[in-house]
Amino acid sequence: MADRPNFVGRMWYDTVFWSSFTFFTFGFSIRRAGWKNMPRTGPVLLLANHQSMFDPVMVGLASRRYLSYLARKTLFEQRGLAPLIRSLNAIPIDRNMGKDGIQAVLDALGQGQAVLMFPEGERTHDGEVQPLKPGVSLLIKRVKCPIVPVGIAGAFAAWSRFMKWPKFSPLLLPPEPSSIAISIGEPIDPARYASMKREPMLGDLFRAIVAQHAEAVRLRRK
Repeated sequence: MADRPNFVGRMWYDTVFWSSFTFFTFGFSIRRAGWKNMPRTGPVLLLANHQSMFDPVMVGLASRRYLSYLARKTLFEQRGLAPLIRSLNAIPIDRNMGKDGIQAVLDALGQGQAVLMFPEGERTHDGEVQPLKPGVSLLIKRVKCPIVPVGIAGAFAAWSRFMKWPKFSPLLLPPEPSSIAISIGEPIDPARYASMKREPMLGDLFRAIVAQHAEAVRLRRK
């Protein structure tokens, strides 16, 4: 869904937003910070750590923009999930962020969209931020818009890749490790990476995401 979707698109996105906001507020004690760091208009590339299948929704709840999401092509083959992610304008990509995936992101940014991606390439195995995939550097070199680091905390305990069902942290009960928080950092000018080699670039982006993850950990209801 573009940053300014049509009427039907806005209605559907807003319905998902507010129903999810209610569900995650009362079910997982969600907290958000950095709302004002999100540019209100124009293309934006958001880079977030990846803890759970909840993550795209979490970042959407912390943003004041309609977002487009990157999703592995294999998810579009799942009968129950595919219609939902298509309706929210998910962009199919290979896990290794190949040439087609890079072009799809650049096309969406060229249309003025705010695009969310998880540069670790998969959900974390231990809750910590994992090294970024090398292919991310090819995209960053071509991006001309603000890059916004995002940190998610608590979602690993809420619904990790090893859990069949989510573990709740209800707002009206004592907090559990599965309470969730999201922190949005200040935008990074892509010119910062114009002459930077791959490893220093990935290291710099990794540290930016780690810093927001640490802020989200601090923000969580405990």
